[in-house]
Amino acid sequence: MKIRIIAGAVMAVLALAGLAIISTYVGTADARALSDQEPREVYLVTTPIPEGTPVEEFGEFIVLHTVPAAVVPEGALADLKEQGGKVAGVDLQPGEQLLASRLVDPEALEAPGTVPVPKGMQEVTIQLDAPRVVGGQLAAGDTVGVFVSFESDDERETKTVQDLHKVLITSVQGAPSAPATTEGAETTGSSAPAVPGGAMLVTLAVKADTAEKVVYASEFGRIWLSLESEDAEENDNGATRGDFE
Repeated sequence: MKIRIIAGAVMAVLALAGLAIISTYVGTADARALSDQEPREVYLVTTPIPEGTPVEEFGEFIVLHTVPAAVVPEGALADLKEQGGKVAGVDLQPGEQLLASRLVDPEALEAPGTVPVPKGMQEVTIQLDAPRVVGGQLAAGDTVGVFVSFESDDERETKTVQDLHKVLITSVQGAPSAPATTEGAETTGSSAPAVPGGAMLVTLAVKADTAEKVVYASEFGRIWLSLESEDAEENDNGATRGDFE
């Protein structure tokens, strides 16, 4: 009986030793095979990366992996040092190699005619007639002064005040365009553009407390915008009816 037990133990030890030898051999063979195929390191996506994610935030979503050169496409990345400031241009899925062509400048994701919203700010849109938008000539990227007029009530007199300064416009919709001229039609001799008309949607980048002011003014007052450059003079005194009498 004891002999059988000892024999069984010896066989088990020999089996484990054989398995270890085989595993080592297979691992070595795989390494030799990979070496023969010119191995390269590339970044593989391990977790979905949404479009617009900055490269600086990729750390936990990607991992360096060694693969045969034959399966590495052009533009595959193994180093992100030269990709700073870029973002994912599309949604990246687990298992795919990270390609330089899928990383773009943030501006490339912005819709035409818009500018990025500064970090920490939000957007609010107001509807104004063209004369209140510098004749309809404002565009994304301009900074404006925001004038607000309120009618008199029991607590205040009629007054207009420039409540905000140098507010960034992120987009303008409904900007007027010159009317098409029929080929061969006679002109009036004036080169001045036609006076724009109609409502326009102007989107402003503002902080939370400023957004409240803009919404309140739009709901209960009348807004007028001025094109206000960085070096424009600021004045918060306001004007009342009495100033013109």
